[in-house]
Amino acid sequence: MKRQILLVVMAALLACKQPQQADPAMGNTTADSIKTGGNRLISVDGKFKVWTKKVGNGKIKVLLLHGGPGFSHDYMECFDDFLPKEGMEIYYYDQLGCGNSDAPADTSLWNTKRYVEEVEQVRKGLGLEGFYIVGHSWGTLLAMEYLHKYQSHVKGVVFSNMTASIGDYVDYSATLKKKLFTARDRAIYDSLDRRKAYTTPKYTDLLMDKLYTKVICRLPIDQWPEPLTRAFKKANQTIYVQMQGVDEFHVTGNFKDWDFWSKLADIKIPALVLGGVYDEMNPESMKKEGRLLPNSRTYLCPEGSHMAMYDDQQCYFNSLTTFLKEVDEGKFKADAK
Repeated sequence: MKRQILLVVMAALLACKQPQQADPAMGNTTADSIKTGGNRLISVDGKFKVWTKKVGNGKIKVLLLHGGPGFSHDYMECFDDFLPKEGMEIYYYDQLGCGNSDAPADTSLWNTKRYVEEVEQVRKGLGLEGFYIVGHSWGTLLAMEYLHKYQSHVKGVVFSNMTASIGDYVDYSATLKKKLFTARDRAIYDSLDRRKAYTTPKYTDLLMDKLYTKVICRLPIDQWPEPLTRAFKKANQTIYVQMQGVDEFHVTGNFKDWDFWSKLADIKIPALVLGGVYDEMNPESMKKEGRLLPNSRTYLCPEGSHMAMYDDQQCYFNSLTTFLKEVDEGKFKADAK
């Protein structure tokens, strides 16, 4: 009897090990062959997933690093209308905690050093080599730090709308408030600031109407492009406050002491410093940034602000696509230093 039971158990085990027959209805479908509209999740830090999306096909491959920190790729969707038609392949990517990516509650994750390693994991996951980076605002800060460690993988970079130190940015913010606020505006702003009344309608209106519509995007708020307003609505405020501060003009977060001026000379690959004359970043500082980069060109959009990709769109994208083409064709010439 025991022998019969043993034979039955062995037969069952062997049956379990037989290869399963493919379902004829599935055909030859595999996970890699399923079309997803270019969407793909990349594993980072061994336990999280970040969202990416490929748009277009071409030899020139561009990874976009959005600003924030804590914002998402959404506001950069205007790149769809300019790069793919030039034969360029773009990769949107929501950084961890942002947009379509995982948003863990662990606040120790929100720092520049970890994000640098995340970008490298995304590069590997997407199989990018000899590619281009376009960083915007915080995305430029991240790109600078990434290139300082992983430059060998990158063919060219666009540093869009960012100075090379937070101290410089803070100083220019103070200048802008003096320039754009009336005496009454300053009195109201300072009173609300002392009380930390940052969520009151009066503070929000002052910030948006007198500052953001002049140096962030030079359009009335009700005319801001939908992808931009969507990005503001989706922002992860925990990340933004921890790394930056309560708004663009209060920098109290963990990158407040960031300074890259002395390291700019270490970035040898072709670089485009791209900004706006009306930017919240000091235009003179962006020119200085260009001078300190050994292989760079600088262009300031004449009507552009921090979102020159919207408020001076043709100038912004003409400069950007020309740079990418010239580098890829070996025709790029840096500005005289």
